Amino acid sequence: MKENIHPDYHKVVFMDTNSGFKFLTGSTKASSQTIEWGDGNTYPLIKVEISSDTHPFYTGVQKFSDRGGRTERFIKRYNLKEK
Repeated sequence: MKENIHPDYHKVVFMDTNSGFKFLTGSTKASSQTIEWGDGNTYPLIKVEISSDTHPFYTGVQKFSDRGGRTERFIKRYNLKEK
């Protein structure tokens, strides 16, 4: 391999912010946040909104069905009245 052209590959912890599910894997992503893992080592923490723990394709169920559509969320966010 050529020297100094590859990104830094290291172990990181990804955390699903919806369920709190965490997993340790290798990545080139970096983070200023850290977390202590079960093996006693400290790893960078990267927060994600969806993972295999909450994605409907993997779970077989829709967990976010009460969120409403885009229009309903827009109306709710800006306190608009429906006509």
